[in-house]
Amino acid sequence: MTGVTEIPTVKLRGGVDMPLLGLGTWQAQGRKGYEAVRYALEIGYRHLDTATFYGNEAEVGRAVRDSGVPRDEVFVTTKLPPGRAGQERRTIAESLRALEMDRVDLWLIHWPPRGGAKPETWQQLLAIRDEGLARAVGVSNYSIGQIDEVTGATGEAPAVNQIPWSPYHYDAGSLAAHRERGIVVEGYSPFKNSDLRAPVLVEIAEAHGVTPAQVVLRWHLQHRTVVIPKSVRPERIRENLDVFGFVLSHTKMSSIDSLGR
Repeated sequence: MTGVTEIPTVKLRGGVDMPLLGLGTWQAQGRKGYEAVRYALEIGYRHLDTATFYGNEAEVGRAVRDSGVPRDEVFVTTKLPPGRAGQERRTIAESLRALEMDRVDLWLIHWPPRGGAKPETWQQLLAIRDEGLARAVGVSNYSIGQIDEVTGATGEAPAVNQIPWSPYHYDAGSLAAHRERGIVVEGYSPFKNSDLRAPVLVEIAEAHGVTPAQVVLRWHLQHRTVVIPKSVRPERIRENLDVFGFVLSHTKMSSIDSLGR
């Protein structure tokens, strides 16, 4: 694996290209978080996922600056905490100050505020995007019903919905519903709710000379769902990127899909 790995992208509404594979940074704080991001950028990652709630935007931003990778080549996501609904402009200003960036590539509502769709918050994200502080905006942990509510109220659907996603979450109907609305599914916690000892994953991994975790990531990529595995361990960060040297057949993809049924 070298730093020249080309990660495929998916095009968001508005023409923004989003790498299909990124580094999640939840719980990656302080020196370890900084070093994890620096290492990821060094070996070829170009997509970083952080959030106000994670408390590590400063480390992420510093790692990007110190990496020498041009800012325009790194896709950076951060998120609005649900408790900050009504403080959207203050929150994005604080995030940009911590990151030391003039914009982010994607800004998400982290959870539905107080459990509701909150169209007025979504309207603020759209306005902030139109002002150039975020290239694209979306939501996280929203249901299709909540997405339809904010879309109906504002006339525009989120570009992304970041949700838990893994073979065990697989739902063809949900995936189709997002795509019918022009929304990219971004999956987090790809391993947390997966049984990496499942025979189907183990057998496919052995057939390709990879790990079950790498099979899970490859499955995401072939479904064109964005995936952001998190780690601060260099060997795991490298392993998670090393998923472009094999392809899962249609039969194997279907076998993995069946874990969600």
